[in-house]
Amino acid sequence: MAHFAFSRSFKSTLLALLFLAFALNQPLHAADESGATYGMGQHAFSLATGSPGELGLLKVLAEEFARRADARMIWVKAGTGASLKLLQEQKVDMAMVHAPAQVEKALQDGWATGKILIGSNEFYIVGPKGDPAGIAKAGNAADAYRRIAEAKARFVSRGDNSGTHQKEMQIWQKAGLQPSGDWYIVTKEFMTASLKRANAEGAYFMSDSSTWIMEKQVAPDLVILYRGDKFLVNTYHALVAPKGSTSGRDTAEGFISFVASPDGQRIIADYGRDHFGEALYNDAAYARPYDQ
Repeated sequence: MAHFAFSRSFKSTLLALLFLAFALNQPLHAADESGATYGMGQHAFSLATGSPGELGLLKVLAEEFARRADARMIWVKAGTGASLKLLQEQKVDMAMVHAPAQVEKALQDGWATGKILIGSNEFYIVGPKGDPAGIAKAGNAADAYRRIAEAKARFVSRGDNSGTHQKEMQIWQKAGLQPSGDWYIVTKEFMTASLKRANAEGAYFMSDSSTWIMEKQVAPDLVILYRGDKFLVNTYHALVAPKGSTSGRDTAEGFISFVASPDGQRIIADYGRDHFGEALYNDAAYARPYDQ
């Protein structure tokens, strides 16, 4: 019956997780089903974000910070809209998001503070190799979307109020269109799952460059067909809860400072280069001219 004997370290970890779940006022399974825990330090804090966690950048940043600051990060996996809602409801200490207009509103409304530009990637419009809508000849992103709609070519949308979905809807607005019909497929899923769906459907999809670099093998029938519009540059910001509002807020603020530091920025600028021959993200210095 040895498998029923729990070690003291396991009991301590379990108690710590139970205490943290209570402090965050959210179910214990949230970190297991929707994220992860990085580090074993005494100073716990929670962060909500999507792709930077999915693609492993957050793990590298969190583990280095945890080593330096005796910290422990609980990552809650959520798209930009959901991440900001969690921050507003004080269910997480900080968020890492890519929706500049929403970030500014959060600051103005007072339920977030400490905005820092941390880096960027960009969006690619990928699609079937035959390019039935001819978007490779588009003059800008809105023109690409207009061509897709006119051809009624299948298009996959995340439809989840994530930063990607918000950017997509802004492009449709620029094109003067409201997409609807059988050709417009809404997944309500994260980036990689939506990319897989686009591949299965032979559809167009707007993928962030980081996901495409790391996960393009899940979509072997798709290729990059349009890129380069400055509007498709995707800037990321970190935000923290107001002082005194959440238990891990001050540690989260320290994490933001680390990410913005030369060491943190070096991690961002180099992440993925060894494995893929190119970095998955650009640093804040690169992103700054696009931060509007």
